[in-house]
Amino acid sequence: MPRRPSPRLWPALLAAACLGALGAALASQYWGGLYPCVLCIYQRYAYGAALAAALAALILADRADLRRLALLIAGLAFLAGAGLAAFHVGVEQKWWEGLASCSAPGLPADASVDELRRLLLDQPFAPCDAVAWSLFGLSIAGYNLIASIVLAGLALRAALAKTRPTMGRSLS
Repeated sequence: MPRRPSPRLWPALLAAACLGALGAALASQYWGGLYPCVLCIYQRYAYGAALAAALAALILADRADLRRLALLIAGLAFLAGAGLAAFHVGVEQKWWEGLASCSAPGLPADASVDELRRLLLDQPFAPCDAVAWSLFGLSIAGYNLIASIVLAGLALRAALAKTRPTMGRSLS
């Protein structure tokens, strides 16, 4: 009889993927000089939500119903990230306009000219429609779109998978 994988396997792999993606994003920002735009930051939030859900699924691995719910939430977070990444790719390709916050950093309306100059010069800013890095014609947002779709599929498959009781053990 084939051995079934641990209920902790998929939550652990999804959490590791989230940590890897967030780590790569932070490394490229702080060591690679690729400053994120607003849409990049939003995509990081999706990974953060998926990470929290994957960790919850890992902690609740012995409770099949709660583990599945947490994996479903992780899958939905990845789908949200895929939607953001698809929107970002469209902005980069000039298929549509980005958000209002994509064109300039938030500045206080009552700031003096000197304060505005200091805020603008001190704050690294990347516009959403500029491709900062690409490989084989795909931008980081394009790769994130692919990764988010794959991770969403894995999380949703794990959440919706039927479990069969094994001999001598019940799965609740």
